Amino acid sequence: MRMYLLGGLAGLALVAVPGLAMAEDLKFSLINNSARAIKNFYTSPTTTTDWQEDVLGEDTIPPGQTDAITIADGSKQCVYDMRFVMEDGAEAIEKGIDLCKLAEYTLSDAK
Repeated sequence: MRMYLLGGLAGLALVAVPGLAMAEDLKFSLINNSARAIKNFYTSPTTTTDWQEDVLGEDTIPPGQTDAITIADGSKQCVYDMRFVMEDGAEAIEKGIDLCKLAEYTLSDAK
């Protein structure tokens, strides 16, 4: 009987541990406070040098608008670099943003 109990506890541990290790989606509001529409928005964990897929896909974020953003890359990473490509081709890059602590991010025109 003791062997069955230990086997059952080990089985429960195997099921519970992966659930603890799973990454949660990162969600925040992206506010476009610039004078141009955001055409493309890329993110990348700071641990890599490659940009991920365009988060916006076919969408754009017009000036003065807000969009709900979800980063669901399966990573447990919190700190990301962000690259914005505007409708006129201008780019802005923000490095080292902690998305786990972020409820919203505002993109403004350069000063």
